Amino acid sequence: MTRIGIILGSTRPHRKGEPVARWAVDVASQRGDAEIELVDLRDFPLPLLDESAPPSFGRYEHEHTRRWAEKIASFDGFVIITPEYNHSTTGVLKNALDYLFAEWNNKAVGFISYGPQGGVRAVEHLRTMAGELMMADVRAQVVLPFTTEFENYSTFTPGDHNLPVLTTMLDQVISWSRALAPLRARQAAA
Repeated sequence: MTRIGIILGSTRPHRKGEPVARWAVDVASQRGDAEIELVDLRDFPLPLLDESAPPSFGRYEHEHTRRWAEKIASFDGFVIITPEYNHSTTGVLKNALDYLFAEWNNKAVGFISYGPQGGVRAVEHLRTMAGELMMADVRAQVVLPFTTEFENYSTFTPGDHNLPVLTTMLDQVISWSRALAPLRARQAAA
């Protein structure tokens, strides 16, 4: 079974991403074509990148890095949920991505973003990072503006109009994750 990790990319107190993540996991878990798991960055408290060797070397000296690498390696693809801070993603998510290399390679990734303008600029930065990490980013993206999807800019109340794009994004992530499986197998055998 294809394993998809839904990464919650904010650790702030009172973060708006938590109900977004629950919604995405609930919808994705109703499918029968993939195993879905929430990966909350709060559960992986990584300090600012503190490995002495570049991640591409794959030599992790710290237990927190090995634990993070093991979790990410267990997935075939990802959905990343990100808010937009200052026209970009969160520092904690950027740091988590920077910690690893091979564990991200040849895996599909889709995005759910939220913020004043729906978080689209944060995803543009994430797409650039995904390319460098040899991830295949899918086209469909769920965009959740505060003005329409959060009551009083606070309480997440997604409209049903979001379901078709979420379904399409999940379809793309799962199918691309399967299509990339031979590349991951070759990488593991090397």
